[in-house]
Amino acid sequence: MAGLSSLEKVGCRELLNLLQTEELLALSDTVTRCIIHVTNRTEAIHAIVTYSESARELLKRRKVHRDTIFAYLERQGIQVFPSFDKHQLMQLALEHWKEPVAVMNQQPQPTEASTAGPGTLNYQLLGEEFCRWFFHLLNSQNPSREQQQDEWGPQHFWEDAILKFSYSTSEQNSEEYAGAQMASLRLLALVREEHLFLNPNLDASGLKCVNSPHGLVVVAVAGTVHRDALCLGIFEQIFGLIRCPLKKNNWKIKYVNLKIVGQRTFGTGSPIPKPSVGYQTSELRVFYG
Repeated sequence: MAGLSSLEKVGCRELLNLLQTEELLALSDTVTRCIIHVTNRTEAIHAIVTYSESARELLKRRKVHRDTIFAYLERQGIQVFPSFDKHQLMQLALEHWKEPVAVMNQQPQPTEASTAGPGTLNYQLLGEEFCRWFFHLLNSQNPSREQQQDEWGPQHFWEDAILKFSYSTSEQNSEEYAGAQMASLRLLALVREEHLFLNPNLDASGLKCVNSPHGLVVVAVAGTVHRDALCLGIFEQIFGLIRCPLKKNNWKIKYVNLKIVGQRTFGTGSPIPKPSVGYQTSELRVFYG
């Protein structure tokens, strides 16, 4: 039996806590085929998580209703719509529970697809792997998410890194921070003190990557900004990455441009548009500096 990953176990426990006690007891009997006798919610959740063959298999159970998955995703700050069916909601949950691809001192791990030969690094794949790593790490610092915090700090930035941060709510504001320490602390404050959650859109419209002849990789990503279950707006973030010469697979952040647009900007009652990178791929080359 393959079982659940550590992230899947955490997520499934949070989701199962939304079920009624009688539903949990019945689901435990189904999963364990009545071999394990449970008497309370805690024992039932433990048995379900322990004996489920996979997260997908658990979510497909009839006793795990569409509305339960919907409510769980909303609590996680993941954008969902009432029109989504159970399968679509399952896919979002499974994607949310994916283990990070790599840690920064190994990021991004080369694969056969991305390193087929000299000069053939797949920069789109690099950008996707970097974003999965970065946003998982940053969001883990949010105390409201109650998950294990990974090691965030200036070690992921070059010493002369620059952060440019602008946000538009009721008025326009912009900030700029120089140095690895200041850049990392300001980004940390967004999630730790302001309790924001940045959910990137990693499909074709939400992620674009280009590289310069001098080794700089520009990664542009867009997504939604949340606080608890409330969607506050959208963001667009541009990273400049440079490979560390001492470690082949170690990429550090040279600069970050982060722009947040609040929901009020779109007008009262207006839906938030699907987040997408506003720059054309050719236009990103301006960030080579």
